[in-house]
Amino acid sequence: MLREVAESRSVQIDAYCFMPDHLHLLATSNGSDIRIFVKRYKQVSGYWFRRMTGDPLWQKSYYDHVVRTDEDLERGAEYILDNPVRAHLCRSWDQHAFSWSRWHQER
Repeated sequence: MLREVAESRSVQIDAYCFMPDHLHLLATSNGSDIRIFVKRYKQVSGYWFRRMTGDPLWQKSYYDHVVRTDEDLERGAEYILDNPVRAHLCRSWDQHAFSWSRWHQER
């Protein structure tokens, strides 16, 4: 769903990490509104999740941060990938099956 919504909104996914209770996402866009992309992704995935479980998936808002340079993008991806390690879900970022970054595609 994430990839499909990103492609439909001309947004590039640079990194993600699905944690047990939240999502870290690094996305870039050339002219597309990232807020519309996030809203649409939350709608589509939240609707699917509620149909499957009967429970809500997302909180109403989200936290965002603007990244300025390519170097900062890669550092942001490393921070995202290390989240499961900091949360003691695994010993190394590459052991977490629910994360990815374009700088670490060989996984």
